[in-house]
Amino acid sequence: MSLRRASSPEARRGRSVVVDYSDLHQLKHVVAAERPAYVFHVAGTTKGVTYADFYQANVVPTQNLVSALRESYPDVRRFVYVSSLTSYGPSTRAKPHTEDAPRRPVEFYGKSKLEAENAVEALGDAVPWTILRPAGVYGPGDADYFQLFKSVERGVNAYFGNRDRLFSAVWVDDVVQAIVGVLNSPATLQKGYFVCDGVPLSWGTFQDHIVRASGRKVLTVELPGALARIAAMGGELVTRLDKKPRLLNQQKATMLAQEAWTCCHDALRADTGYVPKVPVAEGTALAYQWYRANGWL
Repeated sequence: MSLRRASSPEARRGRSVVVDYSDLHQLKHVVAAERPAYVFHVAGTTKGVTYADFYQANVVPTQNLVSALRESYPDVRRFVYVSSLTSYGPSTRAKPHTEDAPRRPVEFYGKSKLEAENAVEALGDAVPWTILRPAGVYGPGDADYFQLFKSVERGVNAYFGNRDRLFSAVWVDDVVQAIVGVLNSPATLQKGYFVCDGVPLSWGTFQDHIVRASGRKVLTVELPGALARIAAMGGELVTRLDKKPRLLNQQKATMLAQEAWTCCHDALRADTGYVPKVPVAEGTALAYQWYRANGWL
């Protein structure tokens, strides 16, 4: 069974229940009736206009799901909350984040994911839980990194002062592998872990892989980082008119301005044997193939 928002596509396999996550009574009823063996909480939003948007989409559903499990069925075998590297904030070039690093998010999305993590951690031992914090997830169906693929398909490979800045990435199937992997390890109870492919890379390297996967000749454009701020301001002005969140806004511009968003998966490997299977060269090629095959490009 899967719990899903009313606006989400129909589940392809198994049963699905339409749930209003703001309705705690309804959540309690579903949890009590279904008595799920495992709960994977992967819902949320990466786009919003105000912090209230992120709070309502990322924090409230987590708080209510946590309450429903604690009060209606604490015997669930495991509750897995998929958070984000952004809950820790940026790292430095010299030192990727490990789980003992201080958590200092710098933008709304990261702050909301940290607040949701706090709700999970507040369960203590009442419900068995594990938190996973993926780095930049890319692959089939992803709409955020897709913008880079779309730009390359149009013949432009653009940077906004970020070519040499570092980040950690992870192929979507490796995230699924990590989610499943924590279930069979008692060592992962009441802990949180980063999920990545283990090799921090620059945006230049990542986008070079996309260009090679495209097979196209492209124009590489180096633009100053300040233009990202200007474009973000323009996006927010348009958002004020139509109330639709844009991918590039001041929050995203803040993220782009950081020197590094990197992490290590050593703790996850030690406790579950996690080994990422898809390196970025292969993953970007597979993603490109999927976008083309499914009419995105």
